[in-house]
Amino acid sequence: MRVDKYLWCVRYYKTRSLATTACKKGHVKVNGASVKPSREVYATDKVELRKNQINYTLTVNDIPPNRVSAKLVDIYRVDTTPKTEFEAQELLKYSKDYYRKKGTGRPTKKDRRDIDGFNSEND
Repeated sequence: MRVDKYLWCVRYYKTRSLATTACKKGHVKVNGASVKPSREVYATDKVELRKNQINYTLTVNDIPPNRVSAKLVDIYRVDTTPKTEFEAQELLKYSKDYYRKKGTGRPTKKDRRDIDGFNSEND
């Protein structure tokens, strides 16, 4: 089975075209080598992919006949992603809390003064 189709079948990507694009950009590696979307995947292959700033690693157990439900995904792959990858994602969430929300408009006068005060302290 093609690697892009496999990643779509085991629900790492919502559409096959997203999986294909990720392969073309070099976000997917099979056994340590960057692959094209048409690369065949076999049982016991190690697949690494980068999605949403997380480096997932998984081992192929079996090839699914078609897209499987979320409950049956573990039959076809073993997720060996280290917990530190998810902890780093949590830290990114906390760092984004301090920034203004997108779409809130221009900074207010108070925001500008706070920014200027912060910049003058660093000089």
